[in-house]
Amino acid sequence: MRVFVIAGEPSGDKLGAALMAGLKQLRDDVSFDGVGGPLMQAEGLVSRFPMDELSVMGLAEILPKYRALKARIREMAEAVVETQPDVLITIDSPDFCLRVARLVKAATDIRTVHYVAPTVWAWRPGRAAKMAGFIDHVLALFPFEPPYMTAAGMDCDFVGHPVVAEPIATEDEAAALGEGTAVLVLPGSRKGEVARLADRFGKAVEQVAEAVPDARFVIPTTAGVYDLVQERVQHWKVPVTVLSPESPDKAAWFRRADVALAASGTVSLELAANGTPMVIAYDMAWLSRVIISRMLRVDTVTLVNLVSENRAIPEFIGKSCESGPITEAVLAVLADPAAQQAAMETTMDRLGRGGEAPGLRAARAVLSGIDAN
Repeated sequence: MRVFVIAGEPSGDKLGAALMAGLKQLRDDVSFDGVGGPLMQAEGLVSRFPMDELSVMGLAEILPKYRALKARIREMAEAVVETQPDVLITIDSPDFCLRVARLVKAATDIRTVHYVAPTVWAWRPGRAAKMAGFIDHVLALFPFEPPYMTAAGMDCDFVGHPVVAEPIATEDEAAALGEGTAVLVLPGSRKGEVARLADRFGKAVEQVAEAVPDARFVIPTTAGVYDLVQERVQHWKVPVTVLSPESPDKAAWFRRADVALAASGTVSLELAANGTPMVIAYDMAWLSRVIISRMLRVDTVTLVNLVSENRAIPEFIGKSCESGPITEAVLAVLADPAAQQAAMETTMDRLGRGGEAPGLRAARAVLSGIDAN
């Protein structure tokens, strides 16, 4: 069985690698082609070009790279049509992946699977109907997503969220990091996010330090932003510990932290998996903020709030992303961390904790769809 798979971001690389591992576990005749990062390459993919060319987020951020991305879209679609795989699996990165799938479907009847349902429940609900013209099957990370996809005419399976399969540090490993109030600071995994949030997070950190003298501040980083984070925290008035991407203590700090100040995104689920209370804050480029704020259909963007159907996690998005209110929220969470525990537990249970690994569930869904086709 030949699988053409495309991922455009580190999160997609993780999903793709787990899916590939699942497919290899279920089928011994599977081969892979396409684009992916180091994790997918470790599972046997020879990437046609570096995945980081596709790691762009936000409407304003995409515009300067549009011409190069458009060329890669055509290149990938032509490669799929030429190689005629049994299935094309595109993973997240909809601005790139769905355009590839559309071109492929226009020229062939190759089965198309998209992994990670678009957030039609949050904004642009019409995307589901448009996708149905060229996507056969959707693999959803959240249990509330399949009805949106099936109503538009696509097959859709909830396969669980990968966060439930991530290893968690032990209590002893967390305790070994020492005493005192531990505050995790997570200003994003992309350079644009760090550039926009670092100063505001830095001011909030300074204000929290004034109110909590024994507080220790720790910033885990990813490879793409480590240098930038190091540069930006030099201007902060409070000492912080910046963890390199290879730090063996990252998992322990997620478990040890008493509270986290984090950019909006899947990191809220990582924190919930560790039982770490949080405050979420985020801002976008001006153009993206204006457009998306007008189209948003939900009253929260924090995934823990959405999955748990609760609003226990405070969030400060767009214009409200200011250090003063953020600081007040961090201090309130430190004073009453238990208020978030039920929401975090519910979230993990609903995302598939304790069940079959999401990558294997996704692989079963892909194979089931191919067999039924």
